[in-house]
This record gives sequence, C-alpha cells and structure tokens, in this order.
Amino acid sequence: MSVSMIETQSKPAIRNRNLSHNSILRHVGMHQARNRPETPPRTRIEDLIANRPIGRIELLVLRRYPRRTVMSKGWTGSIAAACGRDETGLIGLVLWGDQVDRVRTGDIIQIRGGWCRYSHGQKVISTGRTGSLTILEA
Repeated sequence: MSVSMIETQSKPAIRNRNLSHNSILRHVGMHQARNRPETPPRTRIEDLIANRPIGRIELLVLRRYPRRTVMSKGWTGSIAAACGRDETGLIGLVLWGDQVDRVRTGDIIQIRGGWCRYSHGQKVISTGRTGSLTILEA
C-alpha cells in the first residue's frame, strides 16, 4: 500500500471526526479528569449524619485518651478515644491500631472514607475498615 493511498484513506476519517487542536486538548483533559481520583467535598461536623459515610473531614485533635486493648470477635488490637473540633463543633473520634500511636493532641487530621455513628447518645466518627486517616499538621 502506498503512502498516498494511506493518506487519502485517513484524511476522510480525520475530517469526519472533526479533530482540531482544541478538541484534542479537550479530549486529553477529559481523559486526565476521569483518571484523577476525586477529592470529596469537606464535610463539617454540623453536617454529619449518624450511620452515614463521611467523604472527607478535617479536625483539630483536642485530646487523645489513653490506649486500651480490645479483643473481640471482629477485631483485636489497640484502640483509643479522642475528641476533635472544626469551626462548627466538637465530635468524638475512635482511633484504631497504628492510628493510636500516630495521632497526638494538637494534630490536624483528615479522615477520608470514614463513618459517623451514635455511641452513648453522641455522634462519633471513625475511619472504619476502609477509610484512611492522614495527619495534615503535627
């Protein structure tokens, strides 16, 4: 197959797709946006609903209570309670496993993919099994 034959076959295909420099860049940008992990909007404490997942929340840890060891059917390991706040209120926080050692009083933390639930009549948040905790500022 000659080069001129390939060119004549490919030009109508390009013409039919109406590709221009801007549309190619738009297509590349859309592809990158689809492959970029989405950052959920920041949830505030006043907007938390019990028994619902948390997309992303940022808190200042006011106090971390002493560690205790839990041995139950579903989980065995270290656990600690903590108290945190943002600009809208206070919330209880449950720290699991290595989170107990990493989080200190005064840290600013971010929880993604966590859960909010009621415990003893108060809302409490945790990373749950699939969430993550990141220390933004120590």
